[in-house]
Formats: sequence, C-alpha cells, structure tokens
Amino acid sequence: MTSIALLQVSFPPAVSAGGGGEVEQNVLLAFEKAERPLALPAAPSGALQPRHPQRAGAFRLCQESLRAGTSPVPLGYVVPAPVSRESIPRTASPGTAEHPRPSGGGCGAEGGERRLLPALAGGARGAPAPGARARRSPGAPCSAAAAAAMKSLCLVTVGVLAMTLLIASISLLVAHVFQTVVDLQVKQGTVLKNGTETFEAWEDPPPPVYMQFYFFNLTNPLEVLQGATPLVEEIGPYTYREYRPRVHVQFLDNGTKVSALNPKTYVFEPEKSVGDPEVDLIRTVNIPAVTAMEWTRSTPLQFATEVLLLLYQESLFTVRSVHELLWGYKDKLLSTIHVLHPEIDPVFGLFSKMNGTDDGEYVFLSGETNYLNFSRIVEWKGKESLSWWTTEACNMINGTDGTSFHPLISKDENIYIFSSDFCRSLFLVYDSSGAVAGVPTFRFVPSSMVFANTSVNPANAGFCVPAGNCPGTGVLNVSVCKQGAPIFLSAPHFYQADPKFVEDIEGMHPRKEYHETFLDINPLTGLVLQAAKRMQVNVHVRKLPEFFETGNIRTLIFPGMYINESVLIDEASASKLRHVLLEASVVTGIPFVIMALGIVFGIVFIVLACRSQRITEESTEEERSPLIRTS
Repeated sequence: MTSIALLQVSFPPAVSAGGGGEVEQNVLLAFEKAERPLALPAAPSGALQPRHPQRAGAFRLCQESLRAGTSPVPLGYVVPAPVSRESIPRTASPGTAEHPRPSGGGCGAEGGERRLLPALAGGARGAPAPGARARRSPGAPCSAAAAAAMKSLCLVTVGVLAMTLLIASISLLVAHVFQTVVDLQVKQGTVLKNGTETFEAWEDPPPPVYMQFYFFNLTNPLEVLQGATPLVEEIGPYTYREYRPRVHVQFLDNGTKVSALNPKTYVFEPEKSVGDPEVDLIRTVNIPAVTAMEWTRSTPLQFATEVLLLLYQESLFTVRSVHELLWGYKDKLLSTIHVLHPEIDPVFGLFSKMNGTDDGEYVFLSGETNYLNFSRIVEWKGKESLSWWTTEACNMINGTDGTSFHPLISKDENIYIFSSDFCRSLFLVYDSSGAVAGVPTFRFVPSSMVFANTSVNPANAGFCVPAGNCPGTGVLNVSVCKQGAPIFLSAPHFYQADPKFVEDIEGMHPRKEYHETFLDINPLTGLVLQAAKRMQVNVHVRKLPEFFETGNIRTLIFPGMYINESVLIDEASASKLRHVLLEASVVTGIPFVIMALGIVFGIVFIVLACRSQRITEESTEEERSPLIRTS
C-alpha cells in the first residue's frame, strides 16, 4: 500500500480583514495517486476531526479524495503569509496536474514561490476541477525564510556586540588606559616653563592670602613675678592682606631649575580686624630684655646689662602697641648693645623688616625631568642644607615652599615643606577627603611626629639645641636661628603639645578647627585650594638669680602671639579648575560608558532570545502537528 500522509505545516493564524475569523494557512499536502481506492478504517466518532473548525472543508476534501482514489491530487504548498478566504480563487485554470520541484532552498523556479492548493485553502467553498493548476504566491516562503534568518543574524549580532563591549570595558578598566592618558597630560602640563598657565600661576598666585595676628595680653604681671600662674586673654585678629609675587625669576640648567625671590607685602584690612593696631596696646614679655639677660648672664657683661636695665627702667614685661610688636620699634637696650655689637639690630619686632622684603633667594626644580620634583626647593640663600641643627637629616631642605605641589598626589605619601619661619623642613600626612568650591581635595596636616619628643621620635634629637636640651612634645626651640633670642615655636594654644604647657598658662584652649595647620590639595593637579599655616611664638622665661627683674617667676614657655596665614581659591580659578577636572572625568569615564552599552545590549539579547524561544514552543505545540497520518 502506498504511504499517504496529510501534514500540517503552519504558522500562527491571521485575522482576515473582513472579520471572517481565523483562516487556514501554511498547509503542505503530499499525495500520490493510488492504484485503487483506499479503504480507510472506521474511526471512532470524533477521532478524525480537524483541529480547527476553519479547516473542515479541507479535511472533508482530503477524506473523499483518499477514498475515491480516482482523481489525481496535485502536490502543492500554501504560502507562509496569512491568507484570507476572500483572497483565494474559487476556480483555477484548467490544465494538467503538475508536481512542482522546489529548488534553491525550497523555493520554486519563479522567484522562490510555492504552489497553492486551492481546494484546501478554499475550505468549504468548493473543490477545484480535476487537473486544475494551483496559483502561485510569489516569493512568500523565501521571504519568511529570509526574515527568520535575519532575525537569527540580528540576535547573534546583538549578543556578540554585548559581549565585545563588556570585555573591552573591563580590559580598559583593568589596564587603566584612559586614566594613564589623563595622568600623562597632567604630568606634561605641570612644568615651570615660561609662557604657560602653570608658570604664571606659580609666579603670581591669584588667590588672596590673609595674615591674621592674635596676641595674648597678660592681665596679672605682678602676681606672675611672685610665682603665680599667668592669666592671658586672646586679642585679635589683626588682619593683613598678603601679596607674595615671585620676582627676579631666572631659568637655570636648560630649564630644569628656576631661581626667584619671594618678597611679601602686608596691607592692613580694617574691616577684617578687631581694632586699630597702632592704638591697641598689649602687655607681654619684654623679649629684648629677656634676650639681653640670657646673653650676658655669667659673663663680664652681666653687671653692665643690669645697670642698663635699671637706667632704662626695663622690666620683664612691657606694654607696646600691636603695630610696634609686629613691625618693630627702636629699643633703648638693644641700641646700646648695638654700639658694642653691630650685628645686633637695634630695632625689635616679631616681623621687623619682613614687610616688603624677601627671606632670601630660592632655587626650585621645574619638573622638566620628573613631575615629582615640580617646585621642589634645592637651594636657599645659596646653600643646599641648613647649619643650625646637630644632625644632617635635621639640616636637610626638603619639599616645596607650601604654595604648590606635584600632581597625582596619593593618600599614602608624605607632603614635605620647607619653612624659613620654622627654620626647618617638616612633613604633613593625609587626614581626610573633602571638597572646596566644588573641587575634590585631600587634607594634609602636620604629623604628630614632627614636634614629638625624642622618646617618641628619636630623629628629633637633632633639633635639641644645645644637644640633649629638648623642651618637650609640641614645642621647638628656634633660638639658634633667631639671633639667640629665647624663641620657641608651637601650634596655637599649644595644640597637640605636652599638656603641661597648657596647664602652665591660664587662658589656653586648644581646638583642632581653629589651631591646626592644614593643606587642602586637589590630588590630580596638586593645586592648593585652601590652606592655613598656624604658628605660635612663645618666649622661654625663667628665674635668673643674677637679675632681680625676673623675681620669683616660674620657668615657663610663655605665649606671646600666634599667626593664621590662610588662603582660599578664588571663584575664577575654581571655575577653571572644575572645567579641567570635568574633561578629565569624561575621558576616564569612557570605559564605564562602554560597559553600560554592553549591559544594555546584553539585556536586549536576553529579551529577544526568550521571546524567540517562546514563539517556537507555541508554534510547535499548536501549529505543527499532522492532521492525518495513515500507513
């Protein structure tokens, strides 16, 4: 017996334009003419029923043709596109039945079309005449195949693109490619070279600098001479605008070094001050008298000094105006000593001859050969090291002058500064992160090891002058660089110093926010956005039996005054810096943009893959099962 099968190859049904409901589509029938009528076995009721009511006509036609076995039934294909009943012809042109032979990927000879079986497509509307030729639907099956192939190609392309973008972004992030590009540009731009913005900002810093002076007024001088605890009150600030351009700039050694002077000029700012410095009086330690007594004790000049003190009616404490204490006054005692020792200046002032003058010539490295050396000091006053201290390490000149630093600063490194005011180099360590004027910063503060005693930091033994004479934590004896005057430096109110210094003076209230030195630096560019150098000038006083002026005073580190030298970046400079950092952020953010695109394409790929799988499963279950199988 000849094997005959009626197979259904279908896609989801379509709705006709006329509202006729679902129609038959994509049915493939394969018949071979039987030599004799086929007798189909009787089937239980409902066993051989079409899956869909719309296919009833085609189903009856198939049954009649199989039982009769006399009419040749052509092999045909129904187009994949939806076909409404109205679009299928009721009759076909007469002719000889043909069995089409698909070619070229399952398509017919004419543009890849397949033959239509009108009897099945027409359903109950009637069967075509025997031998009628089926109409062709041009290009429909190949269009469907091309569309399916295109969908698969698009799906694969999206998946490959998503994977490529993700791999590329991760590789760029791991290799720090764009960050390296930004770092290289910053390094190349941070060089002291004539005509560049970096050099112009270094030569004449645009942000305003203010110097504030605070004085400690002694309120119980007589009691102190009798051994009582000094009681002081803070008076200030007296604020001055500081101008500090670099002048006489010269490039040395083929541009690898730059020499310059840095004169400072102070202009009083009354609106930022508490009073008039030429009127307000301060009672404090008589530094010239104390210095003279320390110089001449246990020497042949001791008696002469005592006579002069009595003659000029000098005592351990004096009353002077703020202006005199700062910018100097002609002292009678020093004037007399100047006659015998011309090197002794007759004018005394804590900042005498420092207004409109410089503190010596500096030689800086330009950063041409190494960005880490940008603006680093290598010489001061023609010397590569100091000579005041007792060890080579303590006499080293390290770091910059505190106004500029090399770019690409990390949290783990120490920031070195040389300060002629402190007569030494010191280093700062990372404290916290923040922002100034919308620009990210790292805050660096002096390490607690800088002024630690020798039991904590043995390297500080070189600052004990004379050798072994160490004042204690938080205080530095700088008398060797202050013409022998018993000057000791510390943080304001003895912040982070040994508690005994705070307890010895009533009126000391150390607070971090007001008395700590700090630098807020942008880590990418090394620019200082905000800074405060806070330093207190103290006088070492003690009872000297050779001079009755000292009375019964206790040995003290007596606070005279402290300074707050501060700077805050101006809005114009901050705006320019924000623009530079924005450009850098865009460049370094490219890998994240690529990663985001990869994630988006990955999501699209997953959605399309799941959708395609769902459609395939629905089509297999509902549309691709055979209508009739016989053997």
